[in-house]
Amino acid sequence: MLFNFDNTYARELEGFYVSQIGAPAPAPKMLAFNSGLAAELGLDATALNNEQGARIFAGSEMPEGASPLSMAYAGHQFGNFSAQLGDGRALLLGEVIDTNGKRRDIHLKGSGRTPFSRGGDGKAVIGPVLREYLIGEAMHALGVPTTRALAAVTTGAQVMREGPQPGAVLARVASSHLRVGTFQFFAARGEADRVKQLADYAIVRHYPDLAEADAPYEELLRAVMNRQASLIAKWMSLGFVHGVMNTDNMTISGETIDYGPCAFLDAYNPKAVFSSIDQFGRYAYSSQPAIGGWNLARLAESLLDLINPDSDEAVRIATEILAEYLPAYEAEWLDLMRSKLGLFTSQEGDKRLVDHLFSAMHEARADFTQVFRALPDPATAAPLFETAPEAFEAWLPLYAARLQTEPEAPRRKALMDGVNPVYIPRNHKVEEALSAASEGDILPFEALLKLLQTPFHPQAGFESYAEPAPAEFGPYRTFCGT
Repeated sequence: MLFNFDNTYARELEGFYVSQIGAPAPAPKMLAFNSGLAAELGLDATALNNEQGARIFAGSEMPEGASPLSMAYAGHQFGNFSAQLGDGRALLLGEVIDTNGKRRDIHLKGSGRTPFSRGGDGKAVIGPVLREYLIGEAMHALGVPTTRALAAVTTGAQVMREGPQPGAVLARVASSHLRVGTFQFFAARGEADRVKQLADYAIVRHYPDLAEADAPYEELLRAVMNRQASLIAKWMSLGFVHGVMNTDNMTISGETIDYGPCAFLDAYNPKAVFSSIDQFGRYAYSSQPAIGGWNLARLAESLLDLINPDSDEAVRIATEILAEYLPAYEAEWLDLMRSKLGLFTSQEGDKRLVDHLFSAMHEARADFTQVFRALPDPATAAPLFETAPEAFEAWLPLYAARLQTEPEAPRRKALMDGVNPVYIPRNHKVEEALSAASEGDILPFEALLKLLQTPFHPQAGFESYAEPAPAEFGPYRTFCGT
């Protein structure tokens, strides 16, 4: 057997999905294969990185033990509720237990129409597939919980977007694909028994310690809240903008999912928006923590009947739990920022120190990643503020004074270099690699992917990959990438 499947979602949650197979692919071909992840999943890379593997990951051939299905879910999209979304172009192929004993989904994205397609063709093209592969692997290397890419394949078919483009499918791996929107789907229909069934499944799968808790559903909400607070703090510490934080894109596991209109900041701008459809800045960089809380409130609404049969009491309890979110986020974010500044201890004025630096970065439009990487030697950071140096010059003595209170100076640079990357997926380099791949040249993608797998270590000959986009690149816009 190629996969040792144990498909609990298909087995235990009948009525939560539609059984589905992938569309035929005329000439599937392996485009990229993640041998390291395959080994982690206990899979034989040699047996899969071939023509048969390409057929499987295109959705054309179902391996033994698979239970392919499309999951049902709802969601708030840009604040507007859609009662039925679901996997419109995706299949959950099955679940495996990895070499660490953790259950992981293997999921195909772009494998064809499903009953949830809502008029779409259910397919994907090379650019968005490789974007998700690249960004997911980069986020993993940066220490951010994320879905990951096992393989990308071309299908041999042409898919119509702005014009004909090569079709492709992504094989994605996740701790699960349970979303806030999965709970919303059944709660909106008043199906309390199924909400309970889903919550019990989520507890067993992701939070087994809660199974014996006195109030397991309250604790489920709190556990998801804490994971999301930690996740979004990590995004913010790296200048990452997800771009489409709809409730159907928020996982119960606390992993980043769906890398459509995402991007990393170059010049620091708290109001940065990259998505072409986010016209009002709902998902701007600085709005992400608050949107995380808003999404958690939608999860809480779905769980109210489980939290307490008295609706007023359930609202009171959920409100108290949700009130813990922003303090949890701010504490996690500030700890991350202390590490980025080389601070080993916590002091009362640290948030003001960080805020002052960000204000200086905003005024000078300084590059987010370069500033923090340069701070072990502040003199090398000064040129990054040359368009408006005064605020940074005023900040430096405050930073120097704060460092004087720290006892661990010999270890400081190692700490900072271990959390401040040299390389991120620079938007212009990502676009160069995806454009080349769409034209048949996969080498720029492979070179960028390899570099991003060791983001904290400078490599000779790759200096341009650490630089922001040239002026002629212009304002960056991303798309949902169907």
